[in-house]
Amino acid sequence: MPKEAAKPRRKAAEKADKPARKPKKVPGAPKRALSAYMFFSQDWRERIKTENPDAGFGELGKLLGAKWKELDEAEKKPYIDQAARDKERADDEKAAFDTKQKNGSGDEEDEE
Repeated sequence: MPKEAAKPRRKAAEKADKPARKPKKVPGAPKRALSAYMFFSQDWRERIKTENPDAGFGELGKLLGAKWKELDEAEKKPYIDQAARDKERADDEKAAFDTKQKNGSGDEEDEE
């Protein structure tokens, strides 16, 4: 019986040892859409930095997160609208990229 109990442990250990593979990046692929929070942080990062010059990267992130939570829906609306426009842009670019890949997938790779 001890031998049978050892087998499942061994298989689990083997699976844990293998690193997860990341998918390869496709050259020329469109960038993902940014979230409303990311547009907000791009807009406010410099302001927060000037108010807190000694704050490190992590501290700036915490301050930005706290500021984002303080905003009401009316103050967040411009960033939400910006994110919606960026999502449309990303979807359009992805659709165009996917059709380009289906129609002539090898063209770009041969040129490089």
